[in-house]
Amino acid sequence: MEAEQKGERRWQRRLHEIIYEVDTVEGRAFDISLIWAILLSILVVVIDSVESIAQHYGDWLYRAEWFFTILFTIEYVLRLISIRKPLRYMFSFMGLVDLMAILPTYFSLFLTGASYLLVVRALRLLRIFRILKMWHFIAEGRIIAQALYRSYIKISVFLLFILIMVTIMGSIMYLIEGGENGFDNIPTSIYWSIVTLTTVGYGDISPVTPLGRFFAAFIMLCGYGIIAVPTGIVTTEFMSAVQKGNSSQSCPNCGREGHDADAAYCKYCGSHL
Repeated sequence: MEAEQKGERRWQRRLHEIIYEVDTVEGRAFDISLIWAILLSILVVVIDSVESIAQHYGDWLYRAEWFFTILFTIEYVLRLISIRKPLRYMFSFMGLVDLMAILPTYFSLFLTGASYLLVVRALRLLRIFRILKMWHFIAEGRIIAQALYRSYIKISVFLLFILIMVTIMGSIMYLIEGGENGFDNIPTSIYWSIVTLTTVGYGDISPVTPLGRFFAAFIMLCGYGIIAVPTGIVTTEFMSAVQKGNSSQSCPNCGREGHDADAAYCKYCGSHL
């Protein structure tokens, strides 16, 4: 019995290395093959939305869609059985993304009939979630995510400051220009100040008076300096994350990634890596 359990764990561990790890030849080959499958499946979804192509090659696209759905279903099941606590993976962000990538095709089998056509089309659009599956293979993406997470408080304070700033600027522009020049109310003026401060400049509303144009030019110049602030915050945290190091190793117990390079235990469930 004990020998069978060890053999089962050895088989499970081997499967985990192939699916989750990128340090082995088999794992790298699995990741590359899966990346191509994800890209091709997204291409099928995109092409299928072109009516002229769908009319001529609809049957082929339908078969290709089911091929990729079955392929990703097998991959999802293998991910679940290769870790000791599959529920942790199922309810993780990437686990939900993997599930959302395959469910719409199966739902389309039950939602038939003319009254459900719009619902089926909406479900088919959810297949674009497959592009998020590529997050499995981008170690640098995890570093960026860590940098964003560590800087979210600073960025939140900065966005609060921007919100106050555009409210004040919009109110001032409302007083300067007034409704006769398109600034009918303060919310509209705040919208204009956001568009101007971010240097987007749709041009649907623009100041007419000399004072209004002078104030608009001042907001535009402020916009260039303000855009650099969140960039600097995230860059600082990004460099800190890079210097600290990040491992591509996945926990064999819960399947979570993003551990430190020198980590011996999972920081999410405490299991030995």
